[in-house]
Amino acid sequence: MIKAGIIGATGYAGNEIVRLLLGHKEVEIAWYGSRSYIDKKYAGIYQNFFRLVDASCMDENMHALAREADVIFTATPQGFCASMLQEEILSTTKVVDLSADFRIKDVARYEEWYGIRHASPQFIPEAVYGLCEINREEIRKARLVANPGCYTTCSILTIYPLVKEGLIDPDTIIIDAKSGTSGAGRGAKVDNLFCEVNENIKAYGVASHRHTPEIEDQLGYACGRELRLTFTPHLVPMNRGILVTAYASLKDGVTQESIHEAYEKYYNKERFIRVLDPSVCPQTKWVEGSNYVDINAVIDRRTNRVIMMGALDNLVKGAAGQAVQNMNLMFGFEEAEGLMQVPMCP
Repeated sequence: MIKAGIIGATGYAGNEIVRLLLGHKEVEIAWYGSRSYIDKKYAGIYQNFFRLVDASCMDENMHALAREADVIFTATPQGFCASMLQEEILSTTKVVDLSADFRIKDVARYEEWYGIRHASPQFIPEAVYGLCEINREEIRKARLVANPGCYTTCSILTIYPLVKEGLIDPDTIIIDAKSGTSGAGRGAKVDNLFCEVNENIKAYGVASHRHTPEIEDQLGYACGRELRLTFTPHLVPMNRGILVTAYASLKDGVTQESIHEAYEKYYNKERFIRVLDPSVCPQTKWVEGSNYVDINAVIDRRTNRVIMMGALDNLVKGAAGQAVQNMNLMFGFEEAEGLMQVPMCP
């Protein structure tokens, strides 16, 4: 057994980490960290944990937590983990950071897109981007993992094999993505009120969303050069889910069969990626509550473009589930431990 601490345990992603770790046979939760609910019963904040969690919330003292936990999850806003992280902490425990603090290797690029100064750039070179299906071996050896964002996880996994195999022109990629409202977090915001979201769909962060450089970096590594793409997110009136529909121009001679073969080459043995049967389009309902990603692609011969589609649960594979998957790799556990929940329906 190892001990885990969660800073930001009362946010949606932190709450999901708690739910998953309670079903993990190798982990005991030692610390429910929260800035807003110190000394309050955790089950009083999330009543779904009544009689399951008896602990009270503690503070966000990462230094104290490092002495008690083998792994720390920081489900916190941008800037927190970077401001707290020190060599003393990383020499004592492992860290899975769910913020963007260590996802982007270029410090200036991070500071430009997030509008804050990076407080510990010395740790960026060693941080491993925690997309398990792509960086599995590096994650196994890591002491600091940058857990990817929900939009980025869905976008990258949906597009990656076709970029890696050179089947599409990476400079023509357009990503249309839609997210449930939990992706905006638990904080009170006018834009997330029921009357603002219900019976509505809207684009936001147009030409400026912070996940753009993260997607560009990772797909750029796949094709071996820098690229620029168009990414537009949308908010839709549902609790959970990400649906990505991406478009790109095909290289000469690419067929539907070669597209399918590329997906099978990279994902055939992946537990949590399901390449769907031909003509079946991914739906958020079919992955809800699970760590699965459903993917498919269809060629449009009329325009010589490919339409790539992916769906995942933004709180599981897009956040907490991926964090637990990363932890499993870091500690040598079975990768799917604690993550075999069947998607919920209805």
